[in-house]
Amino acid sequence: METTAREIAATIIERCKARGVTDVSNLKLQKLLYYAQAWNLVFSEEPLFSDTCEAWVHGPVVARVFGEYKSNRWAPISDPIGPSVGDTEIGAHIDNVLDAYGDLGATQLERLTHQERPWLEARAGLAPDEPSRNPISMKSMKEFYSSLVAQS
Repeated sequence: METTAREIAATIIERCKARGVTDVSNLKLQKLLYYAQAWNLVFSEEPLFSDTCEAWVHGPVVARVFGEYKSNRWAPISDPIGPSVGDTEIGAHIDNVLDAYGDLGATQLERLTHQERPWLEARAGLAPDEPSRNPISMKSMKEFYSSLVAQS
């Protein structure tokens, strides 16, 4: 079953809410989407969704999903737009991502992505505050996060 980034975002929001994680702003949602994609590339060896993660100033962003939640600005998102994936293998994957990253704040997640090779490579040559729609390579994501598994 192919999922969309929109469905994954809805699942992240629903599952965070169920865990009592109430600080899911669009900034945090974007980073959690990115990590869900990255770790799916490592463990399932395929993309979780087809949308591209882009290397924006504040870290990885799925532009289409960002646009859907843009009206929230920096405020927490209370309800998802659209359906979630429910209790599936993908839902279990999202739970694992939230176990690892869900308790981190938006700025902590931003700082983390700013230290990692996929985002850095996609922004190579750009000033820190220079806007960018550069794609973050799925190949780079898979290689980098796979290397973290190999180190542990």
